[in-house]
Amino acid sequence: MRELQEEVAQLKEALASHAVVDQAIGMIVALGRVTPDQGWAVLKQVSQHTNIKLRNVAELILIWGRKGELPPEIRVELEEALDRRGPRQVPGAPPE
Repeated sequence: MRELQEEVAQLKEALASHAVVDQAIGMIVALGRVTPDQGWAVLKQVSQHTNIKLRNVAELILIWGRKGELPPEIRVELEEALDRRGPRQVPGAPPE
């Protein structure tokens, strides 16, 4: 029974972590005008280049969305990762 309880707890944590990551990818997609796959790649790059766990980077991005605050090292890496992907045109938006 104890093993089952531990497994349920691990699954709940995985679901919560997945939701945080998905929400951060959504922010990257919206703000960076990239595809969801590119948003995932950007999130991974920021995590790898800052040596911060991916879930923690995702949490920081969500806090940024709420409070407008993002640690400088995350901001720099996020901007660079998005720059490498180039700006994307939002469907239906006038050309820049």
